[in-house]
Amino acid sequence: MPSPNPATTALPDRYLTPEDLAALLGVPLETVYQWRRKRTGPPGFRVGRHLRYDPAAVSRWIADRMEDDTA
Repeated sequence: MPSPNPATTALPDRYLTPEDLAALLGVPLETVYQWRRKRTGPPGFRVGRHLRYDPAAVSRWIADRMEDDTA
């Protein structure tokens, strides 16, 4: 059984802000917004005017990226 990836197991139990996502992945905040505009990043959703990310969706998105890199 493969060991869990620390990036996916360390996600908080609350919805993530764009700032949270940028910090988690170690990328600039503008990169998160570019991913959203290009529809290449993890799926986000709006709560009123606030953008949020589901930690489970972020985890799946990271796993998909890791699979693409190893394929």
